Amino acid sequence: QVQLVESGGGLVQAGGSLRLSCAASGRTLSIKVMGWFRQAPGKEREFVAAISWNSGSTIYSDSVKGRFTISRDNAENTVYLQMNSLNREDTAVYYCAADGKATRPKTYDYWGQGTQVTVSS
Repeated sequence: QVQLVESGGGLVQAGGSLRLSCAASGRTLSIKVMGWFRQAPGKEREFVAAISWNSGSTIYSDSVKGRFTISRDNAENTVYLQMNSLNREDTAVYYCAADGKATRPKTYDYWGQGTQVTVSS
């Protein structure tokens, strides 16, 4: 089992920045891929970014490419999501997930509890 705990969400003005963290514990040696997803009210959960735990290769959704950066610290078993140039459409609950197939949320085995990000105009 892998446990995931997100932190770093909050309220920010449009154009501002936030950094989310996701700390993994448990069977972390089994992790291959870590991803960030988000879900806005009334909408389906959508892919944001993912990173290979070993190689560090990354993939982003078109809506965040160039504004968000995913990174990991293997020694700390932590993955980060640096979010810049935030806009109101980025308002959502952000979830960290482990061991899935990149962009497909239903393939991920482990999920954090989520952290709220609210962008005000």
